[in-house]
Amino acid sequence: MQTMVYGPTLQTAGTFDGGKITEQKPIGFPGENSVVKRVGPLFYWAWAKTAVEGYIPLHPHQAFEIMTYVVSGQAQHGDTLGTRSTIGAGGVQLMQTGSGVSHEERFVGPDMEGFQIWFEPHFEKALKTAPTYNQYEHEQFPEESGDGYLKKTVIGDGSPLSITVDARMWDVVVDAGRSYSHPVSGGRALTALAIRGGGTWLEGEGMGSQATPFNPKDFIVARADDDHDVTIKAGEDAPLRLILIDVPTTVDYPLYPKR
Repeated sequence: MQTMVYGPTLQTAGTFDGGKITEQKPIGFPGENSVVKRVGPLFYWAWAKTAVEGYIPLHPHQAFEIMTYVVSGQAQHGDTLGTRSTIGAGGVQLMQTGSGVSHEERFVGPDMEGFQIWFEPHFEKALKTAPTYNQYEHEQFPEESGDGYLKKTVIGDGSPLSITVDARMWDVVVDAGRSYSHPVSGGRALTALAIRGGGTWLEGEGMGSQATPFNPKDFIVARADDDHDVTIKAGEDAPLRLILIDVPTTVDYPLYPKR
């Protein structure tokens, strides 16, 4: 398994609404300066924050499956399908943009925080489908409480959310000084964004084990050639919160060229 850690300076940043919304981007758009350009069909990942409120006016999308996942505060959504909706902490807004749709967004605090994540389906097929919008409340997602951790499944087994792209996603909190183990299948990549706390990423056992430290705001990409388990240990001083996304490293359809 190859594991790389990318600190904030190796990611990229952006703003909206005159700087009212700020973004740290583990994976930026084409032409932006993130070191990681994409991971398989995981095309874009932005971590957005606003202290009070910020607005992004109406703009178009096609083909991509775009989700907004709210950590705190609210996300308000309007689109040319006639949708007007608000989602709170732990909720998801999902657009499967298909043949085309325009939407507007308003992030509302205090201290709103969330993610916008783009998954890339087969473009030609997606463009032949009608756009859709769905939203899901925090309570609809399954949670698993283990020894020193809490795992919420956002995309995957038991989640009400369904996309065409082969992807899984979790929101995991690990108690200070405790560990959480996660499987990674061969031919797939496990990506992680540390949004609270730091820790150590452990692979293998005994003399052949590898320990990779990481800090808050770091982006981790672990690519597996064969089946592995990784153990993620939180630092001793504070809990760790990670957003994990698992995708195949390659897909059997052409991907949008990204530079």
